[in-house]
Amino acid sequence: MKISKTLIGIIAAIVIIGGWAASAYNSMVNVQESATTALANVQSTYQRRADLIPNLVETVKGYAAHEKQTLEDVVNARTKATSINLDTSNLTPEKLKEFQEAQGELGSALGRLIAIQENYPDLKANENFRDLQVQLEGTENRINEARNSYNAAVQQYNVVIRSFPKNMLAGLFGFDKMTKFEAESGAEKAPQVQF
Repeated sequence: MKISKTLIGIIAAIVIIGGWAASAYNSMVNVQESATTALANVQSTYQRRADLIPNLVETVKGYAAHEKQTLEDVVNARTKATSINLDTSNLTPEKLKEFQEAQGELGSALGRLIAIQENYPDLKANENFRDLQVQLEGTENRINEARNSYNAAVQQYNVVIRSFPKNMLAGLFGFDKMTKFEAESGAEKAPQVQF
């Protein structure tokens, strides 16, 4: 039985296209996993900040008992921020915006809490408060780095799934464009410093 050259050509083409499709699929999975890992790192860093807050609140509470509203605002903002979880199944632009807004509210409440120290020299000199403040400042830097890493991973992922010819397979296999973190509203305006 003789196999025709046409049949061999068709089989070879199918093998080549199948190999390319498998390679393309695997590369899309790889960049998607990098992006989702980066998102998990962002959430982990935000969680680190949330974990530091109870200690900071307790330290301030001992010195500034009548700053009850500020302390409650921080606790409430922390609760709201930690109640929003992101994963690839719910990573819509709206959900990411909701997450960012909750984290922004927490950052703002923390800023007001840290500002309390100016009214309480003993608190300002407290070693625990200073240590927690340094840890929070470091965590804010880590959050920024984690968000930048996430955005870079999402950019790489989006480029891969939107580039021809992988974009045809991306749509076929359900690889959707991911959303990046954006600056909070008002971040484009320089803060006013008044003395």
